[in-house]
Amino acid sequence: MKFVDYSFDQGLLEAIDAMGYETPTPVQEAVLGPILERRDLIGCAQTGTGKTAAYLIPILNQIITNPGKGTSAIIIAPTRELAMQIDQQIVGLAYFLSISSMAVYGGGDAVDYDLHRKALMTQSDIIVATPGKLLMHLNMGHLTSEGVRCLVLDEADRMLDMGFIDDIMRIIHFLPEERQTLMFSATMPPKIRDLAKKILKDPVEVNLAVSKPSDSVMQAAYLVHDKHKIALIGHLLKGKDLKSVLIFASTKLAVKDVARNLKKVIDSVEEIHSDLEQQEREAVLLRFRTQQTHVLVATDVLARGIDIDTIELVINYDVPRDAEDYVHRVGRTARAEREGVAITFINGERREQDSFKRIEQLLETTVYKLKTPVELGEGPEYNPSASGGKSNGNYKQRRFSSGRPNRKGNENKSRKPRQAN
Repeated sequence: MKFVDYSFDQGLLEAIDAMGYETPTPVQEAVLGPILERRDLIGCAQTGTGKTAAYLIPILNQIITNPGKGTSAIIIAPTRELAMQIDQQIVGLAYFLSISSMAVYGGGDAVDYDLHRKALMTQSDIIVATPGKLLMHLNMGHLTSEGVRCLVLDEADRMLDMGFIDDIMRIIHFLPEERQTLMFSATMPPKIRDLAKKILKDPVEVNLAVSKPSDSVMQAAYLVHDKHKIALIGHLLKGKDLKSVLIFASTKLAVKDVARNLKKVIDSVEEIHSDLEQQEREAVLLRFRTQQTHVLVATDVLARGIDIDTIELVINYDVPRDAEDYVHRVGRTARAEREGVAITFINGERREQDSFKRIEQLLETTVYKLKTPVELGEGPEYNPSASGGKSNGNYKQRRFSSGRPNRKGNENKSRKPRQAN
């Protein structure tokens, strides 16, 4: 089934076509029907599957074909970057429609605050907001919520991880009881199901399992001591004409430390984390998006707000604790039918090695472990505990090269990086 087969408004179909959409992705095909039927819905789908368009398209169609009074839809997102990204997609999809939207978030100056206040008071059709800032405006009476017909919670698991559950429940008390509620989450832990029971009415459940990284991603790991990680990054990037490299570290303190030390060995490095002012973060992302900055160091909190198709290499400076976070990190590369490389650094700590073993279990494959360069000395052994899963057994260690990976063979088996000639 294609988008033209749905009974969407003609202007919306023109925008869908202009954005290059033709056939719905699996998550879009699964949720478009229930949302158009005005059903509540809980969807488990990761970033990069097209879920934003999956809920925006039917919401826009509802607003344009059945206009309401005031704000019709509120979309809540965990970070400013994601809120801005969603709003940008609304602008694209509503290009031929008379529909207004506004992204409302913190970190701006008095001018931004006044713009947000006016947009809320003039009742933009769609408001995209972070929880804390939206609750503040609701408490101050800047938003009339009686006309809200749809509430969307995007990246619900991340919002709960960030401690926004109380803010979300307070926001819901401001909204009409008769509304459609859509909740999307990359994972489905018990706390998400508990929230769904409280706020959803007879919901349709769409559960697309966390998909494996694209087959266009060459995955590999280095066994490397912490003290050698910066030097290893320098070694990997030396002589490579890479325009977009994204490095993940688990905390903002680690991001600052990695960026500071990387600047000593390579050029064009910037960092992005919550300590930066909003304008600074937007400027950093713009420079990275336009490839003025070639290397960006970021935290997981920002991983789902970085929607850039040209990232060539993702480096996990440390092993993420959650296997799903690994998939999100790796999913930043090999987008839009491109190829990419994802490399993870594993130190000798049992915690990191056990976490990586769980990642391999989720992937249902063994990721090749690579030797550190001779000049960096021997790396640690890979010896995760039994609780981390079955042992990998013997594995063949190879060195990372700039050659293209071999993508032939069984898709459930890890691909072996080619040796440099």
